[in-house]
Amino acid sequence: MKIAIIGTGAIASYVREALAATPHTIEATLVRPESVPEAPGRFVGSVAALPDGLEAVVDCAGHGALREHGPAILERGLDLVSVSAGALADADLSAGLEAAALRGNARLHLASGAIGALDCLLSARVGALAEVTYVGRKPPDGWKGSPAESVTDLDALQDGAVTHFVGSARDAALQYPRNANVAAAVALAGVGFDRTEVRLIADANIVENVHEIRARGDFGAFRFRVSGKSLPDNPRSSALAAMSVVARLDQISRRIVP
Repeated sequence: MKIAIIGTGAIASYVREALAATPHTIEATLVRPESVPEAPGRFVGSVAALPDGLEAVVDCAGHGALREHGPAILERGLDLVSVSAGALADADLSAGLEAAALRGNARLHLASGAIGALDCLLSARVGALAEVTYVGRKPPDGWKGSPAESVTDLDALQDGAVTHFVGSARDAALQYPRNANVAAAVALAGVGFDRTEVRLIADANIVENVHEIRARGDFGAFRFRVSGKSLPDNPRSSALAAMSVVARLDQISRRIVP
C-alpha cells in the first residue's frame, strides 16, 4: 500500500524502518507546518497537502495529532491507523471521528498490540461481561512526564512499587494521554471506558512494561499478562505497540485475514 505517516518520534521511526522491508511505501510524512523543511521533499504540513493515491495514513504522533488531523483524513476517504486509542475517551472526539469516517467511507483502525487478549474480550462481550480490570506497571522512568510525578518521587523510588492511579479507563486515558492507550484499548474491546477498572503502578523492581487484564463473565474468567520492552528512544513507548502498527497495515492489505 501507499501510505503516509504522521510524526517523526520513536514509534514513527520504528515503523518507517520496519516498512522498508515490506511492499508498502511511505509517500509522505505529515508534521507541524513549522517543522516542514525548507526543501520539503516528502514532508507536508497539512492533510490537504498529502499526495493523491494514498491508501492509508498511520498516526504515530499521539492524541493531539489524532484530534487535529483524524477527521480530515477520514473525510478524505483514507483509512487511518492510530496508536492513540486513549484519545477516544473524549466522547466528542470519538463521535466526530465516527461521523467523519461515515462521510468518507473510511475506517479508523486502532493499533493496540501492546497487549494481547483483546480478541478474547471482543468475543466475551457477546455474552455478559461482569468485570474487566487492567493493571499497568512500568519502571519509574516510564512514568516521567505524567501525573505520577505529582503523586510520588519517581527518582527516589529505588525499591518496591507505588500505585499512583486507581479509577476508570476514561479517567486514566484523559489524565495519562501518553501512558494509558492500552487501558483505552482494553475498554474499547470490553465493557467500555466507564466500567473498566484501571490501576497504574510505578515499580522499581521491573525493567519492562507489564500489562495485565483480568476479566470475568458468562464465558468464565481469564487473566492475561505480558511483559513488553519499551522502544530504546522512548521509555514511554511500547515496542510491541509500534510493531502492531506494521501488523495492522499488513492485515488491512490482506485478502485472507487471520
